[in-house]
Amino acid sequence: MPQTNPFHSLVPRKLTDSELARSIRLNIEAELDAINLYAAHLDATDNEEAKAILRHVMDEEREHAALFWQLIARLDPEQAQHDREASQKYHLITTGASHEEVEAVGEGGGAPAEVELPKRLTVGSLRK
Repeated sequence: MPQTNPFHSLVPRKLTDSELARSIRLNIEAELDAINLYAAHLDATDNEEAKAILRHVMDEEREHAALFWQLIARLDPEQAQHDREASQKYHLITTGASHEEVEAVGEGGGAPAEVELPKRLTVGSLRK
């Protein structure tokens, strides 16, 4: 596998936070590639010693990706806002909110924190 030139992204000045966030996104891409590569190696072997090492290294890559993502949230306020909105949207989607309620997140008043689901018949609701 070709190695990345460690000097390819050097500029004659310090990076702005926005530029650094862009660079860190590339680091996340590399971490995710490594995770997928190690997962493929795990699937391709029955050697338990090798699997133990691969699992350990893969977990480290997951931690690196998570740390980089947190750094991007600090370097890029717009990304941090999208992260907050995505958490709210995820909750709304998984609790049955309408498309309109989901899309209202971040547009002024936001959306309700809790969405009342329509009443549905379930086995549990039929028991008395």
